[in-house]
Amino acid sequence: MRRIHTAVGAGVLFFAISACAQQPADDVGFGGNPPAPPPAPVAPKPVDQRTPVPQQQLSPGAPKTWTQDDGSVVVATGSEGGCSKVHAELLEQNAQQVKIRLVDETPEPAGICTMDLRYPPLAVKLDAPLDQRQVVIEEVDVKVPR
Repeated sequence: MRRIHTAVGAGVLFFAISACAQQPADDVGFGGNPPAPPPAPVAPKPVDQRTPVPQQQLSPGAPKTWTQDDGSVVVATGSEGGCSKVHAELLEQNAQQVKIRLVDETPEPAGICTMDLRYPPLAVKLDAPLDQRQVVIEEVDVKVPR
């Protein structure tokens, strides 16, 4: 009786090990492929390589905004401080306008943070140069878990 239990246990163990070892190398589980990596962030260029966006092309109250790389990148000045971090999202681009959202993420619950203000340049890549299109910038504050 003891040998039967040992033989059955060894058979189950052998089956489990051999079944796990025969998975295809490109399978990521549950039949899906891994998501594509996000596009690399665009780095703002030095001041002498920027072109200011004319005020009449900007939405009212928009922060300082400029283009670079022949108008294919729009860069806006964000505002963050203490524990918050800001990033830019390209919401929409069509023949008339480009919509950009500046998202200020603040950790919740609040902890001990420095009392400094930072104004980082935030860049978004466009499909086509900006040219005469309007730039609409909206700013939102979001609470994120710590």
